Amino acid sequence: MNMDKSRESNEKEQDDLEQVEEGTENSRRTQPWTKQITVRGVLVSILIGSLYSIIAMKLNLTTGMVPNLNVSAALLAFVCIRTWTKVLQKAGIMSKPFTQQENTMIQTCAVACYSIAVGGGFASYLLGLNRKTYLLSGVDTEGNSPRAIKEPGFGWMTSFLFIVCFVGLFVLIPLRKIMIVDLKLTYPSGLATAVLIKGFHSQGDNMAKKQVRGFMKYFSFSFLWGFFQWFFSGKEGCGFSQFPTFGLQAWKQTFFFDFSMTFVGAGMICSHAVNLSLLFGAVVSYGLMWPLIDRHKGDWFPENLTESNMKSLYGYKVFVSVALILGDGLYNFLKILCFTIINIHGRLKNKNLDTDLDGQKKTDENVKQNEVFLRENIPMWIGAVGYVIFSIMSIILIPIMFPPLKWYYVVVAYIFAPSLAFCNAYGAGLTDMNMAYNYGKVALFVLAALSGKENGVVAGLAGCGLVKSVVSVSCILMQDFKTAHYTLTSPRAMFLCQVIGTAIGCVTAPLSFFLFYKAFDVGNPQGDFKAPYALIYRNMAILGVEGFSALPHHCLQLCYGFFAFAVAVNLVRDFCPTKIGKWMPLPMAMAIPVLIGAYYAIDMCLGTLVVFVWHKLNTKKAELMVPAVASGLICGEGLWVLPASILALAKISPPICMKFVPS
Repeated sequence: MNMDKSRESNEKEQDDLEQVEEGTENSRRTQPWTKQITVRGVLVSILIGSLYSIIAMKLNLTTGMVPNLNVSAALLAFVCIRTWTKVLQKAGIMSKPFTQQENTMIQTCAVACYSIAVGGGFASYLLGLNRKTYLLSGVDTEGNSPRAIKEPGFGWMTSFLFIVCFVGLFVLIPLRKIMIVDLKLTYPSGLATAVLIKGFHSQGDNMAKKQVRGFMKYFSFSFLWGFFQWFFSGKEGCGFSQFPTFGLQAWKQTFFFDFSMTFVGAGMICSHAVNLSLLFGAVVSYGLMWPLIDRHKGDWFPENLTESNMKSLYGYKVFVSVALILGDGLYNFLKILCFTIINIHGRLKNKNLDTDLDGQKKTDENVKQNEVFLRENIPMWIGAVGYVIFSIMSIILIPIMFPPLKWYYVVVAYIFAPSLAFCNAYGAGLTDMNMAYNYGKVALFVLAALSGKENGVVAGLAGCGLVKSVVSVSCILMQDFKTAHYTLTSPRAMFLCQVIGTAIGCVTAPLSFFLFYKAFDVGNPQGDFKAPYALIYRNMAILGVEGFSALPHHCLQLCYGFFAFAVAVNLVRDFCPTKIGKWMPLPMAMAIPVLIGAYYAIDMCLGTLVVFVWHKLNTKKAELMVPAVASGLICGEGLWVLPASILALAKISPPICMKFVPS
């Protein structure tokens, strides 16, 4: 018996060693770029990209906060292809070996696809143009012009995304060698994904099986839990999502656990700092500030106003969120800009010294990575021609879609776009912070102020989307180039996958949006799909047009205070000792529960608690299984959205309404 056991364990060890050898062999022998892109890889990436587009859209329309799902996408790609090859193997069919290069291709294509759903403006600047957001912003609000309305439409949204996103793909192609090889920018997220992919292909079959089983178990649980919950949500305000976990008084102030596996999984992926900042923002706002301001009803604002009126308590919630976001965004924007300028100046000053040192420090692995990355070069003319063609299309078509955004504003935006994209991509390479939204906000305020009362809101929101998309897509491309560099993947294949993923995303993202928009009450402040950033962005544009006259009574003083708080917290984190700075909250994370409520923060904190306890009990197992479990929880409930939306569109209501009232 013992002999059999020892033989089995030896066989397992042998399998693991073979897997490790296979992984390292794959890294040594790289295939031509045409063979790194496979039909099965493209099909799997479309599947993953479409699923994650739905998940990202749900998170965007409920809270506006989407965690980085790149690692999860890489893991899901690994799970899908390994499962597929095992099934074929058992059926006696030989399949092409699954390499880390193919894994990188799938992850790149899937991320490019769902990134359009994350940053395409469906829950912010594009949705901010619809009639519901116009009404929520106040019909009588100065600067909120009734002409500044454009209802969502599949045709114009898809066309807008194709134009602005493809400009971003071509803008930094001529600089990829400088940023990845010469400047050696780290791009921490891209590098982390590459390390993880390498780990998948060298960790052994046993570890992979554990991750696959863990993912499937929690995926099934999350999907079935979403199905079970549906039966009890017969009307608005019913079901487990309104369960008064801490009592009815706390429930009235949005302090309850809403049993969302998606948010728990997102909390497992996000850092402890982000999750605790969410909770801190919830306690400060819904635990203290809003109940106190509500007591001044009739003094600070009229008693007869509806809850969603911008001159009532809701106006304070919106503008305090805006103050936190602007304070944090402006500080980080200036910090990264200064850091980038100082770093470039330092590199230019010490160029000769760095070159000598680099020659000594280069390892065989570095040489191999650089050789593969530079061997299959992307011609510079492709970047230049692509940028010019899509820029000309934008200059012609965008003013037709948005008449208040004049053609000469688009021309100026694309003249500055390459330098803005470079600054953002360089800063992200150093700090891992993609500041595209902040570049977009600067464009929003400038264009809103220049365009005047009637045209300012539309010009500001559309211009924000134009600048933000170019800067963001180019930054994501550079991160993926870093992943390709580390995994010995051809940059040509990687770029082609990025183009395929972006093209698919420009179609799947609007489809995902309309899945929710047609089936649910999107934009309702009292509903599940609040879309908080749509209202925030429209009011930013109104501020750009009108200045501070748009604010409710005493709101300006509160905004000054929270703007200063956001800057002060960042200064303490950056300049005080680590033991003090690490406890500072993140203002950008605080801003979300200030507007939407505390329930989201509680879900996320439960996820972070699970990770914390798991690491305390068994760190190695936690490091292996947390990405798989979190991905399973997110994907399971995310997939349930499809049948739930179909049922809602078919007017089939759940049979039971579970609601709690005082005795």
